[in-house]
Amino acid sequence: MDEETEHERGLPAFAAVPVLSLAAAFATVLTALSGRYGYHRDELYFLAAGDHPALGYVDQPPFTPLVARAATALFGDSPAGLRVPATLAFVLSVVVAALLARELGGPRRVQVVAAGLVGLGGQALGTGHMASTATFDLPMWLVICWLVLRLLRTGDGRWWLAIGAAVGAGMLNKYLVLLLAVVLFAAVAAVGPRRVLRTPWLPAGVGVALAVALPNLWWQASHDWPQLTVARGISGDDGTENRIMFLPGQLLYISPLLVPVWIAGWLRLWRDPALRWARSTAVAYPLLCLLVLALGGKGYYALPLLNVLLVAGCAPLLDWIGRHGRTGVVTAGAAVTTTAAMSAMVTLPVLPPGALAVPMALNKEQGEQIGWPELTDAVREGWLRIPSDRRARSVILTQNYGQAGALDRFGPERGLPRPYSGHMSYADWGPPPDSADAAVLLVRQEGEEGIERYFTGCRTVARVDNGQGVDNEEQGSVVALCSGPTRPWSTLWPSLRHFY
Repeated sequence: MDEETEHERGLPAFAAVPVLSLAAAFATVLTALSGRYGYHRDELYFLAAGDHPALGYVDQPPFTPLVARAATALFGDSPAGLRVPATLAFVLSVVVAALLARELGGPRRVQVVAAGLVGLGGQALGTGHMASTATFDLPMWLVICWLVLRLLRTGDGRWWLAIGAAVGAGMLNKYLVLLLAVVLFAAVAAVGPRRVLRTPWLPAGVGVALAVALPNLWWQASHDWPQLTVARGISGDDGTENRIMFLPGQLLYISPLLVPVWIAGWLRLWRDPALRWARSTAVAYPLLCLLVLALGGKGYYALPLLNVLLVAGCAPLLDWIGRHGRTGVVTAGAAVTTTAAMSAMVTLPVLPPGALAVPMALNKEQGEQIGWPELTDAVREGWLRIPSDRRARSVILTQNYGQAGALDRFGPERGLPRPYSGHMSYADWGPPPDSADAAVLLVRQEGEEGIERYFTGCRTVARVDNGQGVDNEEQGSVVALCSGPTRPWSTLWPSLRHFY
């Protein structure tokens, strides 16, 4: 029997058929709903970034924009086509959840429950519906945690190579994966098993991670690490709110009804003598929470690791149901049904757009999928106010990348020129030529008139109305026609650039 087979000894059989069937059922629902509203503002930005392929962008590594470009090329230039990889990432998360349960000794029924609960959680459904960096971050974190558990269980240092490859791949999508690496390393160093740290395979794994991530790290270094500027902007602008909302978010983001399950999972990992080798996973979660709080990061940063605790709690959940008989079955069934309904309402496009007020109070991203064609129509209305003989020397400038992405996507079919923006990587794709001094059509959110100081003679010529009564960020946005910039674009552009 080879060494790998030895490592599998004692593990339950993988529940391949029921887990894959469950994943397929989830995928069917996501696919059916994928085109119901429209693009999210971030998706429009990813599409634009994918049309400017690079080793990196000021606010993200290259993975998600390049996936967006490939998805639309393969599956069609539509929200449904763009979101095929998101659905596949969700399926991977569900399958890896079952593998995590198996690694912790869970038999087939525990694996199926783990896959189901992770899939029903609000975070997984929300990221599985749309293409975003968080979409691919969740399965990457779960894969890393699964590999780390295999390392801890077997003591085979060669797993560091796979862990390094997974961390490096994660860094090509989102740098948050470094937080996971830091807290897992610190947790193993604190509570063991420390023998896995005393091996030459560890530095080899670090080398693999750096080699995989090197192209983007080189890009960031050569551009003075703009990602750090973006991170400071998030912490500076939203840090206090993020800290206040951190604990409520941990209770709400997956599902408040599943909180007892992940608490039981944490207690199991900490107390169960049979899982002493996995104890560091319990330590890693509070360490991650402290780190995110210190950095002023968003509460959802900690959720992938919270899903690992949810998986660990599935065995105690089934034990509890078994002890309570029919009452346990009914209670658990009601909790799962309610969780499914709540998660779907808050994260998926199941309601009419006009009924999104309540879901948007918990998840504003629902509303950010509404109204982009209407925004483009409002901009077209303003553009037609410019005399036809002056349009060749006129510019459309947007306040943010969502507006610019919408105009990039929907503008050409309405006869609009390419937009410019100083927001995030859009700033790298400008500025307009200095000869474009005839007029500036400015698109800005309501209450953001400060940007008008860079232009002359601005007057409102149109307003955005999504026609659905959805009070999202762009509802009521202003389209202002200005007679020109106050300085040549080449000298004005640094003042217009903003990272957050």
